[in-house]
Order: sequence, then C-alpha cells, then structure tokens
Amino acid sequence: MECLGVSSAQHLQALSTLLSTQQDDDGDEDCKNVTACAGLGPGHIGPPPKRDKEVSTVYEKKNSKDIWSEEEVAEGSQYDDLADPRPQPEYEVILKQSVGTEDLFLGLNRKDPSSMCCEAMLVKIKLPDTAATDVVLDVKEKFLDLRTPKYKLGLHLPHPTHSHGGKAQFFSEREELEVTLLIKRPMDFINMQ
Repeated sequence: MECLGVSSAQHLQALSTLLSTQQDDDGDEDCKNVTACAGLGPGHIGPPPKRDKEVSTVYEKKNSKDIWSEEEVAEGSQYDDLADPRPQPEYEVILKQSVGTEDLFLGLNRKDPSSMCCEAMLVKIKLPDTAATDVVLDVKEKFLDLRTPKYKLGLHLPHPTHSHGGKAQFFSEREELEVTLLIKRPMDFINMQ
C-alpha cells in the first residue's frame, strides 16, 4: 500500500506541475497585464466615443449665466407658486373626436377610439362658490392656468393645443367651467382634416 501511496503522490505532484505551467502559459497568451484585462467590458467594443461634443456643451454652459436651458424647463413652471395657499379645484380632462355615420357604420375615415384620433380636449373644472367674473384663464400650448379668489389650477395638458382656437363656457347652475381646446396633430393618414 505504501508503494501505491508514494506512486499516487508522485503522480499528483506531476499533474499539479503540468497544470500550473499550462495555466501560466495560457494566461500569458491571453493577457500579460491582468489589470488591463480586468478593466475591459462590453462598452469597449467598437470605436471609442467622441468626447469633443461633450466638452463643447459643458463649455457653452460655463459661458452662459443661465442655470437651465429653455428645453429643460417645462412650459408653465413660472406659474407654480408653492407659497400660494389656495387649493386646486377638481377637474376632469376628456378627449373628444368628431364621428360621423361613415365612421360609425362603415369605418371609412380610419378612425379608432385611441387618443391619436381625437380632435379636441374638454377640461371640466368644478368651481363651487365662484362667479364667472372672478375667473382668470390663460391657455398656452401645453399649459392651462386658472385663477380665482378661492382656487388656483396649473394644469400641464397631455397634448399640445391651439391656444387661440379654444372656447370656454361657465355654467352657473353646476358651478363648472368647461374649456374646449383644439389639439395640434401632425398631418398623417388619420388626421387629414
């Protein structure tokens, strides 16, 4: 048994030296500097990214005294007043579309119930204990600003609208203001009118 133990020990030692030298050789072929290989990842595939454009935008921001560019500021943010204690009234946004018999029965105009086929947006605002003369309404392309002595509403609209083509109507018996705004849509095969 001792012969078998010595023989197997020698075999294990020989196998160990054989594998260790082979691993060292493979490691040298793949990458001689292990830290350089460890820093590589999927982002290193392909040409290196261009950094000239990033430097130029940073340089432009440093020259400008503005904190934000106009694209970064949402339209209507100048109306947000956190110190104003007036509550926001209840409101509801409803999308409307003109549907005729050719749409309803035959489907000729390719309209569907999605919001892409809507032509107008109806905003219903409940204003209890408010007179029509107290309401101040300002409509921008993507923002609706409503002010009364009791309420304040700054509403970012879900779709761009024609700000000058809208209609507002106040119903005293329901104490509700209805604002109808036409939606700006790109001309495509659905919105050809």
